[in-house]
Amino acid sequence: MTLALNQVTTIFLAVALLALGTVIVKKVGLLQKFCIPAPVIGGLLFAILATALKSAGLVEFTLDTSLQSLFMITFFTTVGLGASFQLIKLGGKLLVIYWLACGFLALAQNVIGVSLASLFGIHPLIGMMAGAVSMEGGHGAATAFGQTLEDMGIHSALSIGVAAATFGLIAGGLVGGPTVKYLLSKYDLKPTETVEETKNVEENVQPITTNTFFIQVLLITFCMALGTYLGELFTSATGFVLPGYVGAMFVAVIVRNIMDKLNPNAIDMKSINLISDVTLGIFLSMALMSIKLWEVADLALPILVIVFIQVVFIVLFGIFILFRLLGKNYDAAVMVAGFTGHGLGATPNAMANMSAVTERFGPSRKAYLVVPIVGAFLIDLFAMPIIITTINLLK
Repeated sequence: MTLALNQVTTIFLAVALLALGTVIVKKVGLLQKFCIPAPVIGGLLFAILATALKSAGLVEFTLDTSLQSLFMITFFTTVGLGASFQLIKLGGKLLVIYWLACGFLALAQNVIGVSLASLFGIHPLIGMMAGAVSMEGGHGAATAFGQTLEDMGIHSALSIGVAAATFGLIAGGLVGGPTVKYLLSKYDLKPTETVEETKNVEENVQPITTNTFFIQVLLITFCMALGTYLGELFTSATGFVLPGYVGAMFVAVIVRNIMDKLNPNAIDMKSINLISDVTLGIFLSMALMSIKLWEVADLALPILVIVFIQVVFIVLFGIFILFRLLGKNYDAAVMVAGFTGHGLGATPNAMANMSAVTERFGPSRKAYLVVPIVGAFLIDLFAMPIIITTINLLK
């Protein structure tokens, strides 16, 4: 029996699974420890259930996920609107070094993924899905680019990207603490600050009003419309694949920095972050609940090996290169914890890693300024072009 869900029912299911995932994450301490996103839990539970029912010959679900791209583009647009270059001035030299290191990491992760995929005899773009897309990009990028690759005929790209992102998320939470403890012990590092100051530079204590929220929606939809249109023009003119959500994100970056000059108060990050959280949650939930787990069984071992090599690389890079570039001090060690967290998973992973270190050993204001800014916003300005170039070279 085939059970077809229409567009409205599919959205309801996605939201319901997001709510279910939220409840489960709150109840299970292990999921909180590793910062596993709620939509990943809810979506994967449905995917497992759907796979079991299909395998048993009972029922097969077909979902109308046509609105998934809308939520996806909206999310990436909000990321772009958060990328204020004024933040770079606040972070100074350390932020630039850290940012460049993230760009190098994206390139290295793609090289590792593609090289090992060739070694295993699988499509190099499948290897890329276990590279910067899922490691530095996390579940959001893995889902977005996975869908792009599947539209190009690369089967199982979405499922593999999500699986690799999940493995990376767990690994990022596991290795960050031990890596920093090694650095602190070897170099006998101590914090230079006595009071932790982790104030968010974008903090806005003003309440969200209808007028404020509407202005943010206007800006977001403008960036989405112009960005997707320019992306289509660019692709048709050059033959170089540029997904619409990437065009929207980069237009949003330009709009954000123009608005910073014209009217700094026009963009309300409290509203932007709210829209970002909601659209990301629905987008991920909708994507994960529709993945076909039975398609990735044969590739499980190669993907695990690739992710393992990614973990080893980022630990060695953090200890022997990044730590030294950042000053070889306590702040540098804490930033290595953050780098490991979002380099393999997501910014919440980075913050969880740094929190575990600072709560035990002492505060690091520099780390709490640099890591969230780069991990949440600026990192995509390097990672996206590298990923897109890799896709076009290997397509």
